[in-house]
Amino acid sequence: MIINIDLVSRLIKEQYPEWSDLYIKPVKNGGNDNRTFHLGDDMSVRLPSAAGYAPQVEKEQKWLPILAEKLTLPIPVPIAKGNPNEEYPWSWSINKWLEGEPLSHNNIENLNQIAKDLGLFLKELQAIDTNEGPLAGKHNFYRGGSLSIYNDETRNAIENNIEDFDGGLLSEIWRLALDSEWESKSVWVHGDIAPGNLLVKDGKLCAVIDFGILGVGDPSCDAAIAWTFFDNASRKVFKNEINLDETTWNRARGWALWKALITYDVQKDSDKMKAKEALNTIWTIVEDYKKI
Repeated sequence: MIINIDLVSRLIKEQYPEWSDLYIKPVKNGGNDNRTFHLGDDMSVRLPSAAGYAPQVEKEQKWLPILAEKLTLPIPVPIAKGNPNEEYPWSWSINKWLEGEPLSHNNIENLNQIAKDLGLFLKELQAIDTNEGPLAGKHNFYRGGSLSIYNDETRNAIENNIEDFDGGLLSEIWRLALDSEWESKSVWVHGDIAPGNLLVKDGKLCAVIDFGILGVGDPSCDAAIAWTFFDNASRKVFKNEINLDETTWNRARGWALWKALITYDVQKDSDKMKAKEALNTIWTIVEDYKKI
């Protein structure tokens, strides 16, 4: 599926002609599951890139306005929904544009403050009523569900790279993550708390975007950023702020380990940069675990 400016322009002209004079251009770092475009200065167009991501549209249209009312930080709010046509087969969204740059270590003032603010956001999200919310499952790649769904993938990635890592230690970390399940009331999970989905302005966290794999269930998946972005000090700040019990923290570490392992396994011979990032996460997890 080729999703480009010309396609978006035709969709807008057909379904929302009142906005057809607004400029359209791709958003930098526009994502993988969806393609995102500026629509004038105040809106964005978000289109699923494949059939597996199409169900996200209805979910976001229904739930983001409800969640936005309960959260201190801005999140995307749908303005309109586009319909499929002969050229493009899925529903799509027009959202309010949110200012900010994707989080990086180069555009923040204080990493500990970012950790604290993100922890506060996640606590707010988890406190919102989940009645009729979408249970974790295939629609959101089981974020909020049981880590055991990825057991085979993780063990295969460890086995495939036994010469690069201490397979026994990684297996131990993974077993510890699988030793527990979330037994409390299900809570909202964003599902992809990663630097690209956290916006920063003037050095501070200013918005959270990309709720495509939103669901309700176990919040541990949203804490994986503790090992993928934070350092030792800010990881402690984040852990204290988010206030997860140790077994949930173990599962969070497992989510981070799973993603890093499968990324390294797939990318080590093709994308050296992604492989190096994954490798750094694995070393961070290992060094942090050894301190327990």
